[in-house]
Amino acid sequence: MATTAKTAPEPQDGDHCAVIAGTHAGKAGTVRHIKTSKTGHVTITVVQKDGERFKTLARHVRVQAPGGA
Repeated sequence: MATTAKTAPEPQDGDHCAVIAGTHAGKAGTVRHIKTSKTGHVTITVVQKDGERFKTLARHVRVQAPGGA
């Protein structure tokens, strides 16, 4: 009997996300500029409502509804 682990969806360009780990934990915004580095790490740029941008690893974010649900 095999169990399947439910994984969080990968962030896509335009998704709303909340940062759950790392330097920017607690911030939220819209995913932009998804890139996979030479080492295989996926980085994204997150744009907050006020226009501020920051880069973080995709594994540090959780995709969520725009209302924060």
